[in-house]
Amino acid sequence: MLQCFSRLAQFTRHRLIAGNSLYFYQSVRLVLSLPLRMTDPAVKRVVSEIVRSPEDKRVYRGLEFNNGLKAVLISDPTTDKSSAGLDVNIGSLSDPGNISGIAHFCEHMLFLGTEKYPKENEYSQFLSEHAGSSNAFTSGEHTNYYFDVSHEHLEGALDRFAQFFLCPLFDESCKDREVNAVDSEHEKNLMNDAWRLFQLEKATGNPNHPFSKFGTGNKLTLETRPSKDGIDIRQELLKFHSTYYSSNLMGLCVLGRESLDELTTMVVKLFGEVENKNVPIPEFPEHPFQEEHLKQFYKVVPIKDIRNLYVTFPIPDLQKYYKSNPGHYLGHLIGHEGPGSLLSELKSKGWVNTLVGGQKEGAKGFMFFIINVDLTEEGLLHVDDIIFHMFQYVQKLRTEGPQEWVFQECKDLNTVAFRFKDKERPRGYTSKVAGLLHYYPLEEILAAEYLLEDFRPDLIEMVLEKLRPEYVRVAVVSKSFEGQTDKTEEWYGTHYKQEPISEEILKKWGNADFNGKFKLPMKNEFIPTNFDIYPLEKDSPSAPTLIKDTAMSKVWFKQDDKFFLPKACLNFEFFSPFAYVDPIHCNMAYLYLELLKDSLNEYAYAAELAGLNYDLQNTIYGMYLSVKGYNDKQHILLKKIIEKMANFEIDEKRFDIIKEAYMRSLNNFRAEQPHQHAMYYLRLLMTEVAWTKDELKEALDDVTLPRLKAFIPQLLSRLHIETLLHGNITKESALGMMQMVEDTLMNQAHTKPLLPSQLIRYREVQVPDGGWYVYQQRNEVHNNCGIEIYYQTDMQTTHDNMLLELFCQIISEPCFNTLRTKEQLGYIVFSGPRRANGVQGLRFIIQSEKAPHYLESRVEAFLKATEKSVEEMNDEAFQKHIQALAIRRLDKPKKLAAECAKYWGEIISQQYNFDRDNIEVSYLKTLTKENIMQFYRVSSALSLCIAYHLNFR
Repeated sequence: MLQCFSRLAQFTRHRLIAGNSLYFYQSVRLVLSLPLRMTDPAVKRVVSEIVRSPEDKRVYRGLEFNNGLKAVLISDPTTDKSSAGLDVNIGSLSDPGNISGIAHFCEHMLFLGTEKYPKENEYSQFLSEHAGSSNAFTSGEHTNYYFDVSHEHLEGALDRFAQFFLCPLFDESCKDREVNAVDSEHEKNLMNDAWRLFQLEKATGNPNHPFSKFGTGNKLTLETRPSKDGIDIRQELLKFHSTYYSSNLMGLCVLGRESLDELTTMVVKLFGEVENKNVPIPEFPEHPFQEEHLKQFYKVVPIKDIRNLYVTFPIPDLQKYYKSNPGHYLGHLIGHEGPGSLLSELKSKGWVNTLVGGQKEGAKGFMFFIINVDLTEEGLLHVDDIIFHMFQYVQKLRTEGPQEWVFQECKDLNTVAFRFKDKERPRGYTSKVAGLLHYYPLEEILAAEYLLEDFRPDLIEMVLEKLRPEYVRVAVVSKSFEGQTDKTEEWYGTHYKQEPISEEILKKWGNADFNGKFKLPMKNEFIPTNFDIYPLEKDSPSAPTLIKDTAMSKVWFKQDDKFFLPKACLNFEFFSPFAYVDPIHCNMAYLYLELLKDSLNEYAYAAELAGLNYDLQNTIYGMYLSVKGYNDKQHILLKKIIEKMANFEIDEKRFDIIKEAYMRSLNNFRAEQPHQHAMYYLRLLMTEVAWTKDELKEALDDVTLPRLKAFIPQLLSRLHIETLLHGNITKESALGMMQMVEDTLMNQAHTKPLLPSQLIRYREVQVPDGGWYVYQQRNEVHNNCGIEIYYQTDMQTTHDNMLLELFCQIISEPCFNTLRTKEQLGYIVFSGPRRANGVQGLRFIIQSEKAPHYLESRVEAFLKATEKSVEEMNDEAFQKHIQALAIRRLDKPKKLAAECAKYWGEIISQQYNFDRDNIEVSYLKTLTKENIMQFYRVSSALSLCIAYHLNFR
């Protein structure tokens, strides 16, 4: 898949990720002096002291090969899955000018056979049979490949993987089919506003700069035009791979149970022979936005009904300053959301809802600094004033100068973040580390993104100087510009109008004066200071236990006995009979919680920066609240949330704004992907009670401020609270927190327990035997259609669960290979179990330009062919599938939040089978091929329920 942006941009709601490197080095030197028995001539340098988090029990080694390839090896004797990632420092910016998308196309083709393993699905089949998976992405500067596999089969998977970079086939027949896959991927993105705006940004810069290229590619650029111009696209693929896939541009990361010496031997054998073509690392010293591209205003028409303001400044590449990170410092202040912030002032005027600010990656040689806001209706009329306020805030930062205490607080926060970092899942970890190898020394590869060592006021001031009106570009995105545009972007068809910003406006912005309402952030009181790990109680249970069971609440508790970090997860489900009675009540529950979160934002933002997050949303049963992160001050945030819930006063201005935003979000569902619509409509059909988007929209008109004010006490009047408190907490503190929640609600909101008859559970609709049910819905936005085909099997039991999952395991890779790779039905092809409300079944999801009835026929044909392939499957192959599924199911959670999510799933479904994985895997190992054949015969005769999302055209 192609990523919208090159590297991970540091401009989402600004997170602080750096740290005190002195502490890190002192911590690791005691543990990382490793014996080395490595004298292979292929290796130029070995690094045994890699800075790591003190809580990281994995051991590391860095290698620099004589061929220029850099590698990080990770030995983890406890891992269930092994993994590898390889990142080539070449992406779509290096596409030849006459063939857009060839870097992305090359990424697709490498999966489809090599000289050593010519069968086109050899790689994917091997991984599937051994509990593995793979993926890849192409960005402007990178092509990144990665996989995971059961730990016993790392060498076999790595051998197949290495051939991508040694001897790919680029088979002619695969090439013709895979062009369709790339085209289908582009078609999927065609009506996505994020992709459209990204390409528009590229198109409105220097047309001769590589940044302007169309990186995804499509059938026109990869087949039609080359064929017309007499270009052999296969030869161009071979040429591109031969030219750029050079070992000196590669970063490799491998993780396995093997020792570092064993991993070293494995990697040297497989990757030491990758050819070094001494390709220069692509650099782009000239910024794509030059003088003639600045001081420009763009009016852009989106697909969805959104209102966004994008303010962009070109800045130099700051990558080399990663230990001082001036863009990070400014993003922290400009993107802050606390009292006295830019966002706080703009929200108080009713102009914006959200704001993000900070540096955005471009490529080696250039970056951007961005300030993006979500506009209200009123804000759309005050764009010039909003930008004036932005320049006022920037001027305040200039006047007050860089503040060392702000830098130090960022440093302190990131020291904590690195010290108590969660363990990463292997597949994502190896992919990420492989990419980082192009930017940081081997010794710092794990810590570099967290390092803040040098306070450099001069660099901060240098970036501030770039944030002036003479360097600005402004884009406003709104449906209100329909009919006012005169330009169309070539690849996505985005309509826009470009006009210079008047000298009068630029002068006004340049004279932005002092605004006394702007303040620097206050000292963050949520930074944790107590990191003590509570000792486990004697005979501490291995699963959650019920420590309180009353009419008001049911409290499940589990003290962490695996991760031993100063963190906890608090989950609450507030059951209310009034939350989902009808569409009006559903809307009011949603608006209440959105307004509540909006009101809490200034307070909770400091907690979020300090690694303490909460989530609050309405559900079909009531309300869900989670508070996750460092346990030190978790109870303070929880208390504030519950008190706010019980005593909430609605701001009338914010009510109007959030209600209008909610209506737009309901309307915008029409532009979601067709396969998402198919899944949504099937869920509506199968759930006993579910309100449609249209029903919610119609009912929203009846939600007034007085009605919502009257609803909140009704919602809270009777509750039952089911809770899981899990982590570095004691039973006493867990009971104390729950008592605080109950006391606050009972005393301040006058909450009483639910009556037993009010604790309802919604059910799944049973599809009548022998039926064939089709739901069709027109698609007004996308060229593709979506379909979900569902065979309802039975209730969830250990026996039926394992039969369904094993059948899905067996057909997963053949389904993708047949329907996606060979038949090219579409970019999105999925098969797997569907479970809801205790009922389950087999489902197929496809998004395609082909007609739904044709897709249905191909699924039916695939299932018929499956019967024969399962019948002919030998015992060895069958046992491989059982083992692969067992490994997937027994793959241990890597962090507390993941383990908590598994337990919470059991609680919220009221199944409470906390040892499900072990119980079901034990049963899995008793299944026979005849069991699967019987399951197939029964399932294929079941009633079908099919949801279509049809192409309107």
